[in-house]
Amino acid sequence: MAQAAQTNGLKRHPLDALSAPEISAISYALREYMNANTDIRKPKFVSCDLLPPAKRDVLAYLGIPVAPGQKLPSPNYELLRRAEVDFVDLGTGINYHSILSYSDKWTVTILERIIEGTQLNITSEDLIQIEEALRQDERVIKLAADIGLTPDQVFADSWPLGFDPRFPGSRRVQPCLLYARFTKDGNHYGHPLDFIPVIDTYTRKVIHIDFAPHRDANGVLSAPTTAPPALDVDGFSAAGRERVPPITTPSHYLPELLEKQKDFSGLRADLKPLSVVQPEGVSFKVTGNVIEWQKWSMHVAFAPKEGIILSTVTYNDDGELRPVFYRMSLAEMVVPYAAPEHPHNRKMAFDVGEYGMGQQANELSLGCDCLGSIHYLPGSFIRSNGEATTIKNAICIHEEDAGLLWKHTDFRTGGRAHSVRSRRLVVSMIATVANYEYAFYYYFYMDGTIELEILLTGIVSVYLLAEDEPSAPFGTTVAPRINAHHHQHIFSVRVDPMVDGLRNSVVESDIKALAHPTGSAENFAGNGFYAQETVITGSEGNEGAREWDAGADRRWTVVNPARRHYSSGKPVGYGVNLRGAAQTLVTKEDSWVARRAPFATKSLWVVRDREGERMYPAGRYVSQTPKAPIDSVSEWVKDGSNLENEDILLFLTFGITHIVRPEDWPVMPSERVKISFKPIGFFKANPSLDVPGTKNEKSVLAFPQEGNSQEGNCCQ
Repeated sequence: MAQAAQTNGLKRHPLDALSAPEISAISYALREYMNANTDIRKPKFVSCDLLPPAKRDVLAYLGIPVAPGQKLPSPNYELLRRAEVDFVDLGTGINYHSILSYSDKWTVTILERIIEGTQLNITSEDLIQIEEALRQDERVIKLAADIGLTPDQVFADSWPLGFDPRFPGSRRVQPCLLYARFTKDGNHYGHPLDFIPVIDTYTRKVIHIDFAPHRDANGVLSAPTTAPPALDVDGFSAAGRERVPPITTPSHYLPELLEKQKDFSGLRADLKPLSVVQPEGVSFKVTGNVIEWQKWSMHVAFAPKEGIILSTVTYNDDGELRPVFYRMSLAEMVVPYAAPEHPHNRKMAFDVGEYGMGQQANELSLGCDCLGSIHYLPGSFIRSNGEATTIKNAICIHEEDAGLLWKHTDFRTGGRAHSVRSRRLVVSMIATVANYEYAFYYYFYMDGTIELEILLTGIVSVYLLAEDEPSAPFGTTVAPRINAHHHQHIFSVRVDPMVDGLRNSVVESDIKALAHPTGSAENFAGNGFYAQETVITGSEGNEGAREWDAGADRRWTVVNPARRHYSSGKPVGYGVNLRGAAQTLVTKEDSWVARRAPFATKSLWVVRDREGERMYPAGRYVSQTPKAPIDSVSEWVKDGSNLENEDILLFLTFGITHIVRPEDWPVMPSERVKISFKPIGFFKANPSLDVPGTKNEKSVLAFPQEGNSQEGNCCQ
C-alpha cells in the first residue's frame, strides 16, 4: 500500500524531523550568513524545527487520496527540505526568526526580527544555568543565610514570567521558585523557601526579589492587596510579614531514602512479576518513521515544541487506502494557579509555547517506562551553541492487550459464545517540565478508534506556610506547612482532519427529548429522544468557537459530504469525544490568563486551514504576552471563512481542575485524562470482524487446587 512506501523510493520522508547532523549544518549555515551579511555576533539558538512542505505536495508525493477516489499526480523529485530557526542576539537582546532551505547545502532565505516585545521560549540549558547564577547572587546568598542555608543547598525552578505588568515585554525575565535540599537526591520540593528572585534570562542577573504575603489563622492577607507592589518598593516590606524558615522534615519518595525513615514500613514484598512477552515478535512494521499495524499506517515524528507529531494517518479498508487525519499534535497547554495574591497570581505556565514539550522529553528506559517488545524513535533539538542534542529513546512504540474487543453469548441451551480480545498500538513520550511529568499516549485500536491519553504525575507546585497559616481555600496543606496550590491543566490538541479527503465539515449533535408531551399521539409514553444535528458553517460571527454541553450530551463529528454510508445514507465521519475530559478555564473572563489563553475558554475551535500559518492556538510566541496575539485561534475564528466542506482545522480543549489531595504528596499518583476519535459511518460495519478469536494458551488458573474450571471455548 502507499503508506508502506512513504519514502516513494527516494531518500527521505518529507515529514521526517530534522536530524542531529542537519541541525548542526543549519546553525553553521546561519552563522556563516550572519557573519557575512549582518552585525549579529552572539547568537543564542533557541529552536530549530522542520518547516514541512505544502500539504497537497506531501499527499501527492505519498500517493494518499485528497478526495474519495482522487489522487494527485506524483512528483518524480524529492520535496524541498526547509527549516525554521529562532534565536536571540545576546549582544543586543533582539530576537530573530530565520528560514533556510536545502538543495545541495543549507541556504538562508529569510532572516527577520521578531516583533518587538515578543520573547522566545525557555530552553533546558536556561533552567540549569539560572540555578547556578542564583547561587552566586549576593542578595540570594544573604537571604538564604538569614534562614540558615548555604548557597549549595539552594535549588531553583525558573518559571516563565506569566504576566506581570511591572516588567516590560522587551526584557526576558523569569521568576525563580526556590527550595532547599538537605540530602543528596532528596526531595527539595519538600523544603520551599519564602522568597522568589526574578532574573534576566540572558544576562543571568537578579533584577528583583518578590516575597509573597501570608495569611493569618482567619485567612486575612498580610498585604493590603493581591496586586504586585511597585518595583521601587521593597518586596519584603510590602509583604507585611516576618521571614519564614524552611521545613527540615523530609518528604522523600526515592526508595533508598524512604528506607532510612523510621516511620517507613518498607517496600512491598508480595508483588509477583508480571511480564509482557511476544515470543513470535511484534505485529507492527517500521520503515524509517512510518509505522504500520493492523491496517493502520502513520508517520511519527519528534518536534522540540510539540513532542509527538502524528501525520498522514490512513487505514487500509479491504485494499482501499483511506485517509483519516493529516496531522495531530499537542499544540499548547496552560496551567493557571488559583491563589489570587502576588506573586502567585502570575503562575500560568504555557508548557508547550514557553518550554517546548519535546525539549523536555525523557530518555525512556526499557522495562520501566514501556513494557514488552519495544521500538524507540530518537528526537533531536538545537542547543544554544547551535549543536544538536539527541534523545535516543524519545518516543516509545509497542503494542499491548486492551481487554475485550467484542463478545456475544447465545444464552439458549447449546448456544455459541464467541469473544475476541482487543489489542492496541501505543505511541508514547514522557516529558518533565520542572516539577511535573506529562506522559502522552496515542492509542490505535483494531475497531478504527484512536485515543489520546495524558497521564499527569510528578510533584505538585508548593509554597511555604507560616505556623498556623491556612492553605484553604486556594490550596491544600499536603504536609505540615506545605501548601500545594490548586490549579488547572488545560490542553489544546491541534487536529488537521482528512476524513476520506481534505474537504470536511463538522456536525454538532445535541440529544433532545421529543417536544411532544407524554400522552400525545406523537409521544404517548414520553420516552422519545433524538439527535439534533447542525453543520458548523462559519456563517455567523464566531460560530467556529463551540462549548461542550453536558446536559445535551453534545458531540461533534468530522464528516466528508462527498462520501456516504451505503445503508444509513449519512456522510462518512469520525466522531470527537471529549466526554469526561471537557474542561475550560474557571477564572474570570477578563483575567490575565484568559486574556493570554482565550483558546482555553472554549471546548472546540473550528477554523479554516492556512498552510503553515495556523499552528499554535495561543500564538507562535507566547512568553510574556499580555494578551493573545493576532496569530491565535481566538482571532482566526473571526475571519468569516466558510467552514462547510472545506480544508479545516480543529483545536480541542480539555483537561482537569486539580484540587490537590494529601495523597498527591510527595509524588503524585498518575491522574489520567483522555479524548477519543471514533468512526461513525466510516466503515460498512464493524471493521474488526476479521480479528481472530485466538485463545491464549499461556493463561492458567491462579489457584488450580481450588477446583476452578479450565473449560470453555468462547474464543473458538
